[in-house]
Amino acid sequence: MLDFTYENHTRIHFGKDSLNKLEGELARFGKNILLVYGKGAIKRIGLYDKVIEILKRAGKNIFELEGVMPNPTYEKVLEGAEIVKKNKISLILAVGGGSVIDCAKGVSVVAKSRSKNAFRKYWVRQEPLTHKVVPVGSILTMVGTGSEANAGSVITHNGLKVKLGRVFPPFVNPVFSILNPEYTYSVSEYQMVSGIFDIISHLLEQYFGGYEDNTSDYIIEGLLKAVIANTPKAIANPSDYVVRANLMWASTMALNKISSATKLGQQDWQVHGIEHQLGAYTDCAHGMGLAAISTAYYPYIYRHNIPKFKRFAINVWGVDDAIGDDDTVALEGLKRMNQFIKDSHMCYTLKELGATKDMLKDIAKTSRNGGGYGKVSSKDILKILQNCFE
Repeated sequence: MLDFTYENHTRIHFGKDSLNKLEGELARFGKNILLVYGKGAIKRIGLYDKVIEILKRAGKNIFELEGVMPNPTYEKVLEGAEIVKKNKISLILAVGGGSVIDCAKGVSVVAKSRSKNAFRKYWVRQEPLTHKVVPVGSILTMVGTGSEANAGSVITHNGLKVKLGRVFPPFVNPVFSILNPEYTYSVSEYQMVSGIFDIISHLLEQYFGGYEDNTSDYIIEGLLKAVIANTPKAIANPSDYVVRANLMWASTMALNKISSATKLGQQDWQVHGIEHQLGAYTDCAHGMGLAAISTAYYPYIYRHNIPKFKRFAINVWGVDDAIGDDDTVALEGLKRMNQFIKDSHMCYTLKELGATKDMLKDIAKTSRNGGGYGKVSSKDILKILQNCFE
């Protein structure tokens, strides 16, 4: 186990009555609030009106950044940053899914930056963040990214044709997050299962790293089993509170660093690196892209640590190790994962996501190379993309 320092700056309010905690949180901040949200879903479910009512009751001046897209753009971040600077915003309140929260965190960083090109500085060059940021709070409406309790921000730059993630220091975390599973009921099945595989992918990226026995791996296995068990139940009954609550909390736990504290520097994140560029070219749903790529990526690299993939097969997918040798057991686990992707109505091929064969070379060239057990080159990435194209 590696040395680590763990901290998380987010206060979580979880449950059916969690919105009641918002007014108390607002009391900690000044008058001017920037409300950030997507393209209208929070209005359709009545959450927008509830939040506005609470903000007004708290005596706040409300400014709005609406229309945040599923893959938030740097242009949208700049739009929000201008509102923050012109109106001396004291809190950015993100109401929506991970894309909205990622955008809000981007706004909080860029609004206080003196850089003429903050995207190149913080997302491309990954330079240290040393200035203060505008606090962010969140009200979560879609499960998957874990952005409600971490300092990550994934932003697309259309001009550069790149989609890049940055994990900022912990002080960029939302200062509070409100998690009511009921707010996720209206999300379409497509978006729900996309978010579910995002959870799974976060866990896999952390799991397939390191070679020693590690407490984090036991935590990850438990979270994976919880997500896998609850997915068919959520598809069958999207309004099952217990099921949606299990998925929501698993999503937060998957990326709040508690499941990876002992494995910092021993993680993979190559599937995410490939998907980000797939998303830059296709604007596909993030989790669906992760699912399609995973069907080919893990069979491509599993031989670099067959014992770990065997453990994954046995402990997560319930494969009987008596079925054959280690290689056979490891592959059976991956086969069951791929079948789970199909059974859960997730995208299985890049073609389903709008990718064309002509795009693959450019996606491979622009994807960041790396990996966990099996380090991959641009040539390897191209083969992986071809293997899951159709």
